[in-house]
Amino acid sequence: MTISKWNLDNAHSNVDFSVKHMMVSKVKGSFNQFSADIQADPTDLTTASLNFTIDVASIDTRNEDRDNHLRSADFFEVETYPHLTFTSTNIEKKGEDEYTVTGDVSLHGITKPESFTVTFEGLAKDPMSGAEKAGFSVEGKIKRSDYGLTWNAALETGGVLVGDDIKVTMEIQVSKEA
Repeated sequence: MTISKWNLDNAHSNVDFSVKHMMVSKVKGSFNQFSADIQADPTDLTTASLNFTIDVASIDTRNEDRDNHLRSADFFEVETYPHLTFTSTNIEKKGEDEYTVTGDVSLHGITKPESFTVTFEGLAKDPMSGAEKAGFSVEGKIKRSDYGLTWNAALETGGVLVGDDIKVTMEIQVSKEA
């Protein structure tokens, strides 16, 4: 297969995260608006060019008060920093369908290299549209403090209200551009 342009299928993709809350549980959420520019051979990602943009204001933790707090200057400060972006810089094959994708994450005015595990889930022809589709699963972790997201509250039992490690998971489906 050759390198082609692939368009993100937002209806069949999701960007999710989880973070420790009160040192005893996890809060999960999603970003509902995101886009991508993908040039790739999905069966060999080592030569791919991947660019993702997430609209940070689209955060959804199923709690409006918490979402509004996350959009505020205490956290994402979406008025000033509306996007989280990722641009791939290196992709290494780790197994038959597994890759380590390293790139620059820009969030809250700070850019740092991060690595994510990407699993190629397969290719299929969409029976409704006839388009060629590919699927990928993404997993990784970033530290929110690395991006200046340091708001927190101490707990009287010890520890803090919000953990520093953010687990990122994505299920991505793309459609080959005609």
